Parts: sequence; C-alpha cells; structure tokens
Amino acid sequence: MPSGQRILIVDDDVALVDALLRHLGRRKHEVTAAYLVSDAVRAIEESVRGANPFQAIITDLQLPDGDGRTIVRLARQKLPRCPVLMMTGSRSVAGSVEAIRLGAVTVLEKPVPLEVLEEELAAAVAGGASLEQGLAATGEAGVIGRSAAIRNVLDMLLLAAPTDATVLIEGETGTGKELVAKAVHGLSPRSRAAFVAVNCAALPETLVESELFGHEKGAFTGADKPREGRFRQANGGTLFLDEIGEMPIALQAKLLRAIQEREIQPLGTDKMQRVDVRVIAATNRNLGELAAAGRFRTDLYYRLNVVPLHLPPLRERREDIAVLAAHFARRSNRHFTAEAVAALEGYAWPGNVREMENLIQRLTVLKPTGDFDVVDLPPSFRQANSPVPTPQGLPAEGIDLYGTLRHLEDRLINEALERSGGNRNEAARSLGLNRTTLVEKLRKMNRRSS
Repeated sequence: MPSGQRILIVDDDVALVDALLRHLGRRKHEVTAAYLVSDAVRAIEESVRGANPFQAIITDLQLPDGDGRTIVRLARQKLPRCPVLMMTGSRSVAGSVEAIRLGAVTVLEKPVPLEVLEEELAAAVAGGASLEQGLAATGEAGVIGRSAAIRNVLDMLLLAAPTDATVLIEGETGTGKELVAKAVHGLSPRSRAAFVAVNCAALPETLVESELFGHEKGAFTGADKPREGRFRQANGGTLFLDEIGEMPIALQAKLLRAIQEREIQPLGTDKMQRVDVRVIAATNRNLGELAAAGRFRTDLYYRLNVVPLHLPPLRERREDIAVLAAHFARRSNRHFTAEAVAALEGYAWPGNVREMENLIQRLTVLKPTGDFDVVDLPPSFRQANSPVPTPQGLPAEGIDLYGTLRHLEDRLINEALERSGGNRNEAARSLGLNRTTLVEKLRKMNRRSS
C-alpha cells in the first residue's frame, strides 16, 4: 500500500488504537483516532469539508455510544469511494452480513493480527483507487448526474460491480443501459478482460443459438468453418445481453443453464465447454410482466434479476438535464445560454439521454461556432416552454394546428406516464386509450425525436 494514506480508526479499545497508530504511522500514513461513533461522525464530516478526505476507515462493530454500521452508512453517503473495514469481537453473523450489505468491504474477527489487517487495508485502498478511476471513466461515458434518482443507480452500481452477481438493467430506450453495463464491467475485477455486447433483438431467431454458443464446422447449412460464440469471446470478462426480452423462449432454457452451470454446448458437438463469464442483461420491457404472462421464463428472470438496476427516464431526473447538456456540449468546447438550458429543462425528452446527445451533435453541425441559444433549438423545444393556445387564445398570426395538436398530445402522454410512474397500463387508462394504442403513439414520439 502506498504511504501517505489518510486513515480513520474507530474503536474504544485504547490499546488497540495506540498499536494501530504506531504501526501505520511508521509506514508514513496519516492516521486519525476516534473512540466513539460521535467522534467518528465529526471526523468524517470534517474530512468531507476539507481538501484531503479519508481514503480508508477501520471501525469496530460495537461501540459505547452506538453501532459501527452507522459509520458504514455515513461513509457510503459522504465518502462513497472510501473503503470501510469492519472489526468485531462478537460472532454476530447477522451484524456482519448487515455491515457487508451496507457497504463494508470486509468484516474481520478480533483479535486481528496487524500484518493481516495491513494486508486487508492495502487491498481495500487499491480497490478504492480502481473505483476512483472507474467512476471517472463512467462520468466520461455520460453516466453522470446529481439527482437522487441517478445517485441511487450509482450507489447500487458501486455495490454490485466488484461481485460476480448477474445484473438486470431496466429502462426506457435511450436511458443509457449499455453505458451502465460498461461501467459495471469497468469497475469490476474483470475490467481487463473483454466486454462483449449482443443485441438480442437484432439477431434472426435461427442464428441466436450459434451467435451465443458457437458452432462446429458442418453444424448446419453454410457452417463451412467453426465459429467461437459470444460466451467464449467474453471468457474471463462480461457478456452484455441487450434487449433480453426479445430472446426466443425456446433458447432461454439453454441460456439459463449457461449462466448457472458456467458451461455451454456449441452447435454440432455433444461436448460441454467451461466458461467464466459474468452476465449483464438489459431491457426496455417489464420482464416481470412478461414472465407473469408466460412470455419469458420465470426461472431465467429470477436468475438475471439478482441485482436490479432501474434507469429513470430523463423527465424524472430534470436536475440532471443541465449537467448532461453541459457534458455533451463540452466535447466540442461549446456552451448553452441560460435561456437555452431553461428550454431544455422544460422539454419532455421522450428519447431520453440518447435524444439529447443526438440533438447536441446536430446543433454542433448546424452552428459551428458560438454558444447555443433558444433560437438554435428545434421548434418542439420552444413550444414545450410556451402555453398551448386555446380556441379563445388563437394568436392573430395563426398557428400550426396539426403541430400544436401533436405537441399537446405528446405533453399529455408524458404527463400521464409521469403520474403513473412509467406504468403504461395505468397511463393508458388515464388517457382513455388501450395499451397498444399508447405504445404505438410512444413509438411515433420516439421516431419524431430521433
């Protein structure tokens, strides 16, 4: 572990704390001691306000004025990239499991030899450094924001990434599901191996099995040479199955076996091949509803849904609109005026983050220099921030009737979706539509915004 780390030790055992202070101090670390939860809370708060926050925390589980899990929770909130090591003198399995669930990187049973503690600390600090690099890369990819909705996603992402658990990412088209999958991979121990993406909706049903599991020469007409499937290509790394809801149900049993048993059977052979692959799946459909309707295997759904990540649509994280717009505009050293930002924030964004990125690319081409102002935005953005005229308020210059009606329809549909929390059945009922009509209107909205 590199010297100069800033470490907080929280324990009411004065002799143990003194020993750690001397041991870590000799290795040129800056160590702060706290003997109570209240002392630790104060130290963490001061660390956050300062220019040199803690890079690791070692805490006891049981303290005179509270519980070490309080420190884990606070660290997750205030210092999300700082690893917390828990020590305990009890054999409380429940307490240890809860500490891990809250974000502690490990739980060590006392007495802990100093050399073991130092090894665990070095591993935790190294992991924290990798996390820092991964988060920076994630931000560069566009998985950024300050809203509570996106912070919840990032918190779950940070907990899931170091594990091998399967992840199911759900969200509307354009919310950034593949970016999140890449972030999970980039923050995992598999980051140096391959990230292989497969769009299940883009593959003909007859080729899905060969694409995933590979085939031997002569396995079927046209198979003139053996082919390595995507599972083999991702061996040691991550396989991303996009639009998993479109996977033919006949192949779902084989996919389930491949995930559970970590072995595949290429077409044209009876031999099984071992694979070491982490699977991340994504869908813009509700897999739970599909499973309940018998259109997706329930056992596969539960196997994929170990760690669920729900990406909120952009209209539910309006605090992030200005941040994202600035992020994409910076790629070409451009900026938005305050009035243009207000127009962006008032728009419904049916195409989500992808729509925003495409818009800013288009603006960059159409206006090579200068800041982007309201007049540079498409008419739909200006209309979204203007009241819809009523028959009594028809302007003297007239209106675009069909465009106005289309805009009004789009606004009402988006409002219904917001009120229903994205539940299309409920939104359709509130609009007096059947679900299939609503889905078709949403498709048209997405096409208009792309």
